[in-house]
Amino acid sequence: MHGITLPPGEFGGDAILRLFTNRLDFAAHPSYASVAQLEVSAHFLIRRDGELVQFVPCTMRAWHAGKSAWHGRERCNDFSIGVELEGTDEVPYTTAQYATLARLVKAIRRRYPVEYVVGHHDIAPGRKTDPGPVFDWSRLRRLLGVR
Repeated sequence: MHGITLPPGEFGGDAILRLFTNRLDFAAHPSYASVAQLEVSAHFLIRRDGELVQFVPCTMRAWHAGKSAWHGRERCNDFSIGVELEGTDEVPYTTAQYATLARLVKAIRRRYPVEYVVGHHDIAPGRKTDPGPVFDWSRLRRLLGVR
């Protein structure tokens, strides 16, 4: 689970879509220079209104985790499904996003042997903070019907 906005702190627009489809004009905003050299992608994006966008099939590797490790395994891109939520560490995610996320996680779990749903901060501690302290993990657990 990740949080992303482009430009930082701004919602809406097509910059995230352009980033994940390699069509972002890095000269269009000063903050884009910080992502110009990155090769990034994600399997899914959940917009503020709950719209679900898929970029990469779940059977293929996406480039969302970067340098990462989980339970002793490094390179989480090799064995994880990346879900980006349009949001920041400071602004609460929307009800529509939680609803879509819960449906997505349930669908993924029906198809794949997913054991954990974790944040970018869990697999890259000290390097990443998303989806941030405002992400309500207990709310997601309730929607998924788990403790």
